[in-house]
Amino acid sequence: MSDKTAEPRVAPRAKSRVELVRGLGVWDGVLLTVGSVIGTGICLVSSDIAKVLPHGGMLLLVWLAGGLLSLTGALTYAELGAMFPRAGGIYHFLKEAYGPLPGFLYGWACFLVMMSGGIAAIAVGFGEYLGAFFPFSSTSNVLVSQTIGSWTWILSGVQVMAVAAILVLTAVNHFGLKQGAAVQNLMTVLKIGAILAVAVLGFLVPAKSTLGLTAPLPASGLLAAFGIAMIAALWTYDGWYGLTFSAGEMKNPGRSLPLGLIGGTAIITGLYLLINFVYLRAMPVEKMANESRIGEAAAALLLGPVAGQWLAAAVVVSTFGCLAATILYSSRIYQPMAEDGLFFRALSRIDPVTHVPARSLWAQSLWAVVLTLSGSYSQLYTYSVLVTLLFHVLAGAAVFVLRRSRPAAPRPYRVWGYPLVPIAFLAAMAVLLINTVVERPVESLLGLGLVALGLPAYVWLRRSNPRPER
Repeated sequence: MSDKTAEPRVAPRAKSRVELVRGLGVWDGVLLTVGSVIGTGICLVSSDIAKVLPHGGMLLLVWLAGGLLSLTGALTYAELGAMFPRAGGIYHFLKEAYGPLPGFLYGWACFLVMMSGGIAAIAVGFGEYLGAFFPFSSTSNVLVSQTIGSWTWILSGVQVMAVAAILVLTAVNHFGLKQGAAVQNLMTVLKIGAILAVAVLGFLVPAKSTLGLTAPLPASGLLAAFGIAMIAALWTYDGWYGLTFSAGEMKNPGRSLPLGLIGGTAIITGLYLLINFVYLRAMPVEKMANESRIGEAAAALLLGPVAGQWLAAAVVVSTFGCLAATILYSSRIYQPMAEDGLFFRALSRIDPVTHVPARSLWAQSLWAVVLTLSGSYSQLYTYSVLVTLLFHVLAGAAVFVLRRSRPAAPRPYRVWGYPLVPIAFLAAMAVLLINTVVERPVESLLGLGLVALGLPAYVWLRRSNPRPER
């Protein structure tokens, strides 16, 4: 027998895996939710609603109903987000409830059109409002015009400023979650402050018009008009679900994610109602229908022309903040997809220094830049309306599917008012889905065609990227 004591065998050390940092608290979640939603719509959409529903009381009811329906969605997604507290949000809800194909198709549509096109649209909106202060950022400032066959490509100052905004905010987010969240939080606090300031001052000065809350209702067509107005309002609330994509970076997501979703949506609803009360104090609802930039017009009428310019500046800040929030949360979709072998493998890498999905972040933003420069983002984004609603229906129904298929799974938060609240959300999304098919049949078919393009991509990715063992 050897006199040497046998040394214990040590297993090879596993390569450490870089993870996202859980650095977002409840306050960050609330601000990210608010920042994801409030952009230019708060100063524009009331005019569109007034055109189809010229009644002060019904206009306010539309905004309240839109907020309550968005809240049913927030309550529903809060259960799913707390159940799957990982980066990716709706991608995980669909994958876990129905399998990898629906999850992939959602992520594919997000990258191709829904999120990237949304980033392009918000960035161009930012550039257009910036043009009120800097003439360079104007659609009339054409820098390049090139005719290619029957198509003319135009590069304007608006597009240049939009691209610059996308790249700057992407770079900020590249340096870390803390930096990206700090910029987004600052922009959101400023926009909330600006809206509250206008609301408070708007109530302190004498009204220029009666609210018209008890005016006689239209004799016919009220229900149809209310439905059309609701579509406009609900799209202005779009983005309330953005926090679910950052669930993998939430501290104590079982508590902070539901509070961030629900609290943020409640604040948005309150702000929309407040500002619309101010609009009605500034002018009759019939006149609102003729003011495309209702926010600036109302502020100028109540508080003077300087206030109108000040509100326009606030919209620039608001839109920049909305862009910051959208870039932050939507870039979290593709990294888990790539990790699951359902997207380009290179995008699965998390930067070991900044702990952000840097490649996913830049891939998304560079494609958004292409859409911005091509000028095609608006048309593509229109095609995605039906697709977005379809995935919301499937994701909302996942609550019922998973309660039946995984009854014993941990649920740190259970949706309040189950099953009525999720049913209300599903019903609202289904009605909007049907209305979109009826009103925009060609765009709806083209949107489904864009999603269908993902089917061969899915087959190829599944074959070439087998999921690695963990």
